[in-house]
Amino acid sequence: MQQFYYDNKIVKKFLYASILFGLVGMLVGLLLAVFFLFPNLTDGVSFLSFGRLRPLHTNAVIFAFVGNAMFAGVYYSLQRLLKARMFSNFLSNLHFWGWQLIIVAAAITLPLGYTTSKEYAELEWPIDIAIALIWVAFGINMIGTILKRRERHLYVAIWFYIATFITVAVLHIFNSLELPVSALKSYSVYAGVQDALVQWWYGHNAVAFFLTTPFLGMMYYFVPKAANRPVYSYRLSIIHFWSLIFIYIWAGPHHLLYSTLPDWAQNLGVVFSVMLIAPSWGGMINGLLTLRGVWDKVRTDAVLKFFVVAITGYGMATFEGPMLSLKNVNAIAHFTDWIIAHVHVGALAWNGFLIFGMIYWLIPRLTKTTLYSDKLANFHFWIGTLGIVLYALPMYVAGFTQASMWKQFKPDGTLQYGNFLETVTQIIPMYWLRAVGGTFYLIGMLVLIYNVIKTVKQGSEVEDELAEAPELTKITAGRLKGEKFHPWLERRPIQLTLLATVAILIGGIIQIIPTIMVKSNIPTIAAVKPYTPLELQGRDLYIREGCVGCHSQMIRPFRSEVVRYGDYSKSGEYVYDHPFLWGSKRTGPDLHREGGKYNDNWHFNHMWSPQSISPGSIMPAYKWLFDNKAMDYSSTEAKMKAMKTLGVPYTDAEIANAKVSIEKQSSTIEKNLYNDPDFVKSYEASKAKAAAKGEAFVPMKDREIVALIAYLQRLGTDIKVKNTK
Repeated sequence: MQQFYYDNKIVKKFLYASILFGLVGMLVGLLLAVFFLFPNLTDGVSFLSFGRLRPLHTNAVIFAFVGNAMFAGVYYSLQRLLKARMFSNFLSNLHFWGWQLIIVAAAITLPLGYTTSKEYAELEWPIDIAIALIWVAFGINMIGTILKRRERHLYVAIWFYIATFITVAVLHIFNSLELPVSALKSYSVYAGVQDALVQWWYGHNAVAFFLTTPFLGMMYYFVPKAANRPVYSYRLSIIHFWSLIFIYIWAGPHHLLYSTLPDWAQNLGVVFSVMLIAPSWGGMINGLLTLRGVWDKVRTDAVLKFFVVAITGYGMATFEGPMLSLKNVNAIAHFTDWIIAHVHVGALAWNGFLIFGMIYWLIPRLTKTTLYSDKLANFHFWIGTLGIVLYALPMYVAGFTQASMWKQFKPDGTLQYGNFLETVTQIIPMYWLRAVGGTFYLIGMLVLIYNVIKTVKQGSEVEDELAEAPELTKITAGRLKGEKFHPWLERRPIQLTLLATVAILIGGIIQIIPTIMVKSNIPTIAAVKPYTPLELQGRDLYIREGCVGCHSQMIRPFRSEVVRYGDYSKSGEYVYDHPFLWGSKRTGPDLHREGGKYNDNWHFNHMWSPQSISPGSIMPAYKWLFDNKAMDYSSTEAKMKAMKTLGVPYTDAEIANAKVSIEKQSSTIEKNLYNDPDFVKSYEASKAKAAAKGEAFVPMKDREIVALIAYLQRLGTDIKVKNTK
C-alpha cells in the first residue's frame, strides 16, 4: 500500500472562483434583461451598453462560472477515480491562476469593445493564445495523472474528461485562426459562409464539449456518490459516450439552416442533430435510473433534488435541440426568443443546478463538517426552479409571438405587421417576467453564497486529504483471456484517446474541408466589391459595439422576409466579410439590405436617439459615436493590408490612397447631413461654442458616427434590390 495526499486546495480554489464569477455573470445577465425594459438606463456610457455587456455575460457564465466549476469537479473526481494526486502542483496552480487572468482580461477587453464578434469566441488573439496554453497545461496535468494512476480501470467519467480536452483544443485552435492587425485587433482567416460554418462548428460544440461532456462525466461521478448507488447501466454508459462524441460534432450546421450555407452541409447537420436524441436521452435515463430505490431520499435531500432537475433539464434541452434542427421548426424558431429560452433551460437547469448540487455536496466534505442549513439549500432549490420557469416560459411565448407576427399577411398580400417595432412592443410584458425569473434565480445564488460562507466558518481549514492504495502493477499489453474489447480499452488510455480523437475529427473533416477547399461551393458575384476604407472602419465600429447581438444580416428565402427586407441573401455577397456577421437573434430587424433605405440624416438621428425616430424602440442610444473626438484612421492601411493577405482584392494604390478615399466619402456624408435644418442648427451652435471657449473642434466628417453610417449605407447595395421601405 502506498500513502499519498489528494489535492483538495486546488478544488477549493476553483469552487470559490466559480461561485464568485457566477454571481458576477448572473448580475450582468439581470442587468441585460433590465436593458430590454429601460434601454437607456446607462445612457452615454459606452462600456455599459448592451452590445458590449452581452458577450461579457455569456463569457462570464460559460467560462468563468461553469468553467471553474467544471475544473473543480474534474480535479476532485479524477484524483479519486485514479487513486493518485494530480500530476503536478505547479500545473494545477498555473491552470487556476492562468484561467482567472484570462477571465479578468475578458472582463476588461469586452466592455472596452475589443471583440471578434464570434459567438462564445469573442476574445481577441492574445487572449486566444493564452487560452490555448492554459488548456494544454490542464491537459498535460490530466494525462500525467492518468499515466501515474493506481487504479487500472478508467471509469466512464474519465472518458468524458479526455474527450472534452481533445475536442475543445481542436475547436478553439481552428476557430481562432486569425490574422493580427494590432495588439488587440485581428481578422478571421475565414470569410463569409466559410467563417459561419467554422464558427458554428465551434459554437455548437462549445456547448457540446464544454457545457455537456465534462458535466456528464461529473454526473457519472457525483450522482452515484450522492445517492450511494452504482450507475444504473455500464453498457448504456459505453453507448452513451461513443455515440455522443461521434454524432455531436456533425450537428453545428443546424444553426445555419435556410442560410447561404450549401444545402448538403445543412442537411448533414439536420440528420445528425436528430440522431443526437438517442445518446442524449440514453445518458439522461442512465442518470435518473441511478436514483432508483432512493426516491424517498430525493424528497428531503437538496443535493439530489438539484441533480434530478439538472438531469431532467439536460433531457429537455437535448430533445428540444434536435427538434429545433428540423427545417420546418427552425423556420419558425430561428432568430426568435424561443432560442433564448432553449439555451437558458440548458444553462440554468443542466449546468447551474448540477453545479449547485455539487457545491452543496463538496463544501461540507472539504471542510469536514455538515452543511450549515439544509432548509436554506432546499429554499434555494425551489426559488431557483421557480426562476427557471419564470424565465423560460415567457421567452417561449415571446418566441411564438415573434414568429407568428413576422410571418402574418393581410388578404391583400401585404404584411400584417409591416413595422418590425410592432412585434417588439407586443412582447414587452414577457421581458418583465423574464427579469423577475432572473431575479429569483439570482436570489438563489445569494442564498448559496450565504450558506457556503456559514458552512466554511463552522468547518475546518481545507487541507489535502490522506489516502492510500496499492501500487499499480504493470499493465498487460494484450487482451486478457476472455476479455472483451471495451474493458481492454478502459485500461489503455492512449488507445482510448486516439479512438476518441478519430471519432470527433471525422464529422469536422467531412463538413469543413469541402466548404473551405472547393471554391464552387461558394460562387462569386462580379458585382460584389470590397468595402471602401471608410466602410471598413465603420464595420469595425459595428463589431465593436456588438450590433450583431441584436441584428442579423441574413435574409432567408421566405416570402415574409423577402417582402419585409428585400431579396434573399446570396453566399457570394459575403466573400469579403472577415468575420461574418449573420447574427443569431433579431431583437431588431435584419440589416442586410439596409443600404439606401434611409438617408444619412435618418441614421444619424436614429443612432443619437432611437426613440425619437421609432417611439417605443428598445434600442439604446450610441451618443459616444458623436463625441467631439476624431476617428482614429491610423490603422486603416494596416487593416487593408491584412485583408489583402486574406484574399480581399485591394490594390496597392487603394491602400496608399486610403486617407484620400476616407476624406472624400466622409465629406460627402457630412454634406448630406446638412439637409436636416435641425442638424445645421445644432452643429453650428456647438462649433460656435467651441470657438468661444478656444477649444478644438473636430468636424463631423472625422467622427465615428460618419464611418458607421458609411457601413450601414453600403449593406446590400452591391446587388440592386427593390426598395422595401
